[in-house]
Amino acid sequence: MILQGRTIVVTGIGPGMNGKLATLAAREGARVVMAARSPALMEELAAGIRADGGRALCVRADVSVAADCERVVAAAVAEFGAVDGLVNSAYSGQYQWAPVETADLDDWRRCFDVTLFGALNMVKAVVPAMKAGGGAIVNVNSAETRRPLVGNGAYSVPKAALLGATRLLALELAPYRIRVNSAVIGWMWGSTLEQYFNGLAGQTGRAREELIAERAATIPVGRIPPDEECARTVLMLLSDYTSQVTGAAYDVNGGEHFSL
Repeated sequence: MILQGRTIVVTGIGPGMNGKLATLAAREGARVVMAARSPALMEELAAGIRADGGRALCVRADVSVAADCERVVAAAVAEFGAVDGLVNSAYSGQYQWAPVETADLDDWRRCFDVTLFGALNMVKAVVPAMKAGGGAIVNVNSAETRRPLVGNGAYSVPKAALLGATRLLALELAPYRIRVNSAVIGWMWGSTLEQYFNGLAGQTGRAREELIAERAATIPVGRIPPDEECARTVLMLLSDYTSQVTGAAYDVNGGEHFSL
């Protein structure tokens, strides 16, 4: 088990990759601290982890509020004695798709508050707890930082800023033996993408399976990578298997690479 005895904080717990990531981390021996604004799913996941013999803690928090982030870390240390890893995966989906010309930039600001500044709030909160023994931070990112989608700037631009912050933090925190990396996720099969294809099928009148197969055909491995398998890359970046890796952006995309 690659995370045996470590305490890992995961933000942005939802029905997709992040929830599966928390469960997989526990199976790899981690004590898992989940942080999100909605407690119901966290408690359900925690119950499953405990039923499997693992340890889990749920803390209701909004990462855009620095005091909430400090409370998450304090609860983790009080319950488990340390924090060894952090996964920044919270983002805001509360915005309207629009090109910059007509976009509501207040939407963008709200997304920055969660995606970028929320991650930085968590880093500031967790670093004092990690300094003694080192640790690993993984910022979950997106292939849209390489190939933005017109109209989705409220999502992709904060993610691009987070990618830049990853490189800076890797330099600043290296003296404390704290590694900082990004997992750059491409198309990923999970509940969100399933809803997308359901909606697209309704709009176009085409079969959902046909649309999925069409998308999968553009990916070299021949399928849309499942969220659970993408989560395993994040766990690897938290583990000693990547002990000499910091400031990196790992592509998790089934071979579908993009560049600006």
